[in-house]
Amino acid sequence: LPAEDVNYKIQKITQALNLLGIDELRELPFGKLSGGEKQRVTIARALINRPEVLMLDEPFNQVDANYREGLQHDIRQIVKEWGVTVILVSHDPAELLSMADELIVIKEGEIVEHGAPEKLYQSPKLLYTANILVSCSELTAAEARVCGIKSKRGTVVVYAEHVQVSSKPIGNKWQVKQVLYKGFYEELIVERDEVTLRVFNFALNKFPVGSKVSISIKKYHEFGKWLG
Repeated sequence: LPAEDVNYKIQKITQALNLLGIDELRELPFGKLSGGEKQRVTIARALINRPEVLMLDEPFNQVDANYREGLQHDIRQIVKEWGVTVILVSHDPAELLSMADELIVIKEGEIVEHGAPEKLYQSPKLLYTANILVSCSELTAAEARVCGIKSKRGTVVVYAEHVQVSSKPIGNKWQVKQVLYKGFYEELIVERDEVTLRVFNFALNKFPVGSKVSISIKKYHEFGKWLG
C-alpha cells in the first residue's frame, strides 16, 4: 500500500482484516499467531489491493479442521462479493469438490479432464480422475466377475458408497477383513477369492472383523481397453 496516504492505508487494512474476521489480531506479532490465523493474514495481504485473480496453493494444509471450514466459507464469500477468480491447488478431494465451480485435473503437467465437480465425480472419463477423487476399488475384468459384474472393458472402478452390505444369507459371502472408524460411519474392507472391496457402512459396529456379509453393487464405472 502507498505509505504516503496514511488514512487510505488504515482504511484498506481495516477492510481486509474485517473481510477475514481477524481485526482483533491487528496489534499482535505475526509470530504469535496460530497456523489458521497466519493463513488468514496472508490471504488478507493478498486481497488488500483487490486483485482479479487469487492463487492459493494448499491453503488449508496446516489448518485445524474447525478453522479450515471457516476459512473455506470466507473464501467462498470473497468470491461471491468481490468477483475474484480463485485458482485453488489441492490434493484433498473433499476440499476441491466443496470449493470448486470448475475442477481441472492435471497429470504430468497436462490438463486431462475438466468440468463441474459433480460431473467429474459422478461420470469421470478417466481412471486417473476416479482414483484421485474417490474412495474406490479398482478391479480387473476377472475380479469384477467375482463381484457379479460382467465388464465390457479391462478395468472396473467401484465407489465405496455404491456397495451395499448386508448380513442376509443371500448371494456369495464376503468376509470383513478390516473396519476403519470414520466417525459417523465406517469403511469396511471386505474380501472374497482374493478380491477386496471398500464399503461405506453407516450402521456402526454391525459388521465386526471376521463376519460374513453379502454385497450388492448399485453402480460401477468401466475404463481401459474394450474386451473382445
